[in-house]
Amino acid sequence: MAKSIMIQGTMSNAGKSMIAAGLCRIFFQDGYKTAPFKSQNMALNSFITKQHLEMGRAQAVQADACRIEPDVRMNPILLKPTTDMGSQVIVNGEVLGNMRAIDYFKKKKEYIPVIRKAYESLAEEYDLIVIEGAGSPAEINLKQDDIVNMGMAEIANAPVLLVGDIDRGGVFAQLIGTVMLLEKREQERIKGLVINKFRGDKKILETGLWMLEERCKKEVVGVVPYLDVDIEEEDSLAESLNRKSKGAGIDLAVIHLPRISNFTDLQAFTLEPDVSVRYVKKAAELCEPDVILLPGTKSTIKDMRWLRESGLEAAILKCHQKGSVIFGICGGFQMLGESIQDACGVEDYGMISGMNLLPMATVFEEEKTRTRVQGKIGCLKGCFEELSEKKVDGYEIHMGQTILKEGTKPLVNLKVSYGNSEKKEDGCYQESVFGTYLHGIFDEEEFRSTFVRILCDRKGISYQSGQKMTYQEYKEKQFDKLAKELRDSLDMDKIYHIIHG
Repeated sequence: MAKSIMIQGTMSNAGKSMIAAGLCRIFFQDGYKTAPFKSQNMALNSFITKQHLEMGRAQAVQADACRIEPDVRMNPILLKPTTDMGSQVIVNGEVLGNMRAIDYFKKKKEYIPVIRKAYESLAEEYDLIVIEGAGSPAEINLKQDDIVNMGMAEIANAPVLLVGDIDRGGVFAQLIGTVMLLEKREQERIKGLVINKFRGDKKILETGLWMLEERCKKEVVGVVPYLDVDIEEEDSLAESLNRKSKGAGIDLAVIHLPRISNFTDLQAFTLEPDVSVRYVKKAAELCEPDVILLPGTKSTIKDMRWLRESGLEAAILKCHQKGSVIFGICGGFQMLGESIQDACGVEDYGMISGMNLLPMATVFEEEKTRTRVQGKIGCLKGCFEELSEKKVDGYEIHMGQTILKEGTKPLVNLKVSYGNSEKKEDGCYQESVFGTYLHGIFDEEEFRSTFVRILCDRKGISYQSGQKMTYQEYKEKQFDKLAKELRDSLDMDKIYHIIHG
């Protein structure tokens, strides 16, 4: 069976996912067959495996760091919030249905066999498992039925590194308070403390570190600096969502929907020096961007209503009339049509009119579409003609089915990857408005760079060729950079000693 180490945090966004991804790459570099694991994940960013099963994107990213294919066993339970009081519950990649939080908490213990089976199955195939916790292990109201922090550490008999975020202040109180609120047997599982996101001279921390070790009776195994690495983030606390400033070149404004999902679809634009990506929550922030992107959402009707009530819909339509390109992905694509109907109550009973920018309508169905796909852009006309036949690759996750009006041409001609050769059409376009269900459409270098070059031509600015690498090559460089930063700031000898006892 594999050895394991678990990364827990004092709070959400303490940096657990990043530390776990970095350790995954370090262990891979050191010759260990390594896999990530998170028993229960709550996030709207998800991924589709080769088996067309759904899992948390953070574990898919960590699998990339290990250079292995993402596997649904790495995240057996995924919760996708649908309201403030409930979530869609996904077990072993399959949707069980929507559940109120209070009902889910009553059933949590029933999922322990599912978690144990997934973990032990992975442990039979790998040398090392890097386990990630969720939130804080010291949530005293939730501890009784915990299956993701100390409860998971007990299932895996895993030693724990506890990570605190110094950037938001109070890191000593975070770490000491978390340890104090744990039971003695849980405290004994913590084998090291990590201070994350530190800026400045480490010498200033020294007296505090001594006191921290004395109070907690735990060793500090590293002070990790605020890292300048570009690793895909998972949830609504991601710092990339706070970008507001408009840069030079192509101004790409992403509508920050209240229930935004899979915003990592925009990550590949990092490779395009001509493009600045910013996130917009208010009509006054929109201005007149070159491109407006409507991303995915977990609740299309509710977010369409918010778009209308906030004034952003009117602002987007005004920008469109002035020449802005509009691009919708998944839920954002659905919003661009004439109507969205949910007769089954999949997300929100009822019907709402869309933005009427594309000749199509969406009807929600109870069965979720989950596919990995690849294909080519259809035959486009006008200034975007050069995008025709460009290769695209990605995945679909959506509940609705979109029906194009007669005579409307799809944007992409696809075939399902892995398992069958089913062919299908996706999305549609009309002049400067594009819509697709395909997550990851901008990851393909030729499609993305051609799209940006056309935008530059429309604006009358010269196109910079960008970094000559694929998005996958770029991600590999970022993983290696993250691993080096962690090697420099963590005591890896101590961590290996913790793992091997």
